[in-house]
Amino acid sequence: MGVVELKDPSVLHTLFAGWEETIIWSCLGGVMGRAYADDSIAPSSGQVVLGDFSLFSGVPNEELIRNKPKGRESDFIIMVPRDEAWADKIEEVWQTKAKKVIRYAIKKTDKGFQKEKLEKIANGLTEPFTLHMIDEEIYHKIMAESWSRDMCSQFEDYEDYNARGLGVAALVHGQVVSGASSYSVYPGGIEIEIDTKSDYRRRGAALACGARLILECLKRGIYPSWDAQNPGSVALAKKLGYEPDHEYIAYEISGY
Repeated sequence: MGVVELKDPSVLHTLFAGWEETIIWSCLGGVMGRAYADDSIAPSSGQVVLGDFSLFSGVPNEELIRNKPKGRESDFIIMVPRDEAWADKIEEVWQTKAKKVIRYAIKKTDKGFQKEKLEKIANGLTEPFTLHMIDEEIYHKIMAESWSRDMCSQFEDYEDYNARGLGVAALVHGQVVSGASSYSVYPGGIEIEIDTKSDYRRRGAALACGARLILECLKRGIYPSWDAQNPGSVALAKKLGYEPDHEYIAYEISGY
């Protein structure tokens, strides 16, 4: 059967139809990421990969579950099954290397965003913090630290980030300590990544960065999508006007 990397990811539209996940929209829209299938013309099984995420739909396929994109160095990835059959196959293939986790989908609607409230949150961050849009200097500072790199790492370089990405950083004495940025982009929106340096957590920096980024997205007419890794991320999202949707199963694979 084999695994085929798709030059035309749109052939997977039918397999992934109805799955409201921005990584799918990024890949199938040809914006970011890579797509694979068991056949390039009439696929019955599909895989989309972007950053640390790999999503599967169609007929469960062991070869796709084992498929590691050429050139990928990281041995860690988060696999998201479309249904229970894919989940069972992931567990069967990766066994003890697969850690089953619960993640939290957030509704993709702007009905809960209150601009005055978001402005108040963004402007309420006090010294020693200052908020800045991510420019070239801040981009390189973000990419130089392991804790913050995910905020910009899916872009080829600063020129790519500047052309397609968007982000806000909180600085203390010139150093980045928190930020909210586009982990990825898709037609009409971005997927938000928020990170804070451990010494500066629970001081309102992430909340303020998130508020400012949402406002900037609304100003530009793009949607700031949010997916939560844990209940803490859900709580932060709710403060910004998001509404939880549902829990879903994912697998953190080590030794990929």
